[in-house]
Amino acid sequence: MTASPKGFAELADFDEVFGALAHRVRRTILSVLHASGGSMTSGAIAAWFAHSWPTTSQHLRVLQQAGLVRVELRGREHVYQLETDRLLTVTRSWLSHFD
Repeated sequence: MTASPKGFAELADFDEVFGALAHRVRRTILSVLHASGGSMTSGAIAAWFAHSWPTTSQHLRVLQQAGLVRVELRGREHVYQLETDRLLTVTRSWLSHFD
């Protein structure tokens, strides 16, 4: 198996991050996390939305898979933390193509 050229890895990062950002609810989750100091429980995040918990859970999973949030178990609580480094690295890299 041969290694993929660097450009393909970068494109995969763009797809992951911008795919996660494509949905309004996921962008809202990131904004709410940021406004709350970067960390919130799953219940506090879910309280922002009228849809069901499984829907919120799916959005959180997409954000986690894209590397935009990480989850930590604290007792019975799942605490989601914003990963701004990943968000900024990928978006800045994409924007640099337009300089």
